[in-house]
Amino acid sequence: MHFAYLGAFLTIAAFAQPAAPTFVPAGFDVPRLHKSSGYQLVPLGPELARHDYEAYMSSIEHLQQTFSMSTRWPHAKLTMADAMKDVEGEKARFDARRSFTYAVLTPDGAKELGCVYVSPSRKQGYDAVVRVWVTKAQFDAGFEAVLIPEVKQWLADRWPFGRVAWVGREVTREAFAALPDRE
Repeated sequence: MHFAYLGAFLTIAAFAQPAAPTFVPAGFDVPRLHKSSGYQLVPLGPELARHDYEAYMSSIEHLQQTFSMSTRWPHAKLTMADAMKDVEGEKARFDARRSFTYAVLTPDGAKELGCVYVSPSRKQGYDAVVRVWVTKAQFDAGFEAVLIPEVKQWLADRWPFGRVAWVGREVTREAFAALPDRE
C-alpha cells in the first residue's frame, strides 16, 4: 500500500510544474508607492488603463524614437482594448513578482506622465534592467532629467539590486546585447 501511494505521488509530481523563480527575493517588500514632490510611482494596472493610453497616444512619434526604437509601439491603431490587455499583463507580472511596471502620475494621480519598468536582466553582470519613458510634453519640459536620477536613488535605497542596466542610457543597446546571457 505504501509503495502504491508513493507511485501515485511520483506520477502526479512528474506532471507538476516547478514553481517559477521570482525576480526578487520572497521576503522583499515590493514598493507599491513612491512619492516625490512632482510625481508619484504606482503599479500600472487596469484602473490606470485610460491614463496610460492617453499618455502614450499623445506621444507616438516621440516614444518610437526615444523608447521603443520601433514603429510597433505605440502606433495610431492601438485601441483602448489593446491598452487594457497590456496593463492586465503588466499587473499579472507585477503580482507574480516577475517584473514591475510603474505609472508615473502627477501628485494628485489625475494624469500619467510616463512609465518606469523594472525587469530582470537576462545578461550577465546585471541584476535588473530599468527603462523609462515620459510623454513628449514632459520630455520637452525637462521632466525626464529630474525623474531618472530620482528613480536611480529610489532603486539604490529600496530595491535589492547590486547592478542595474540602463540600456540605451548608460550602456548602449549593442553593448548590452553582446553581453553573455545569464545561466
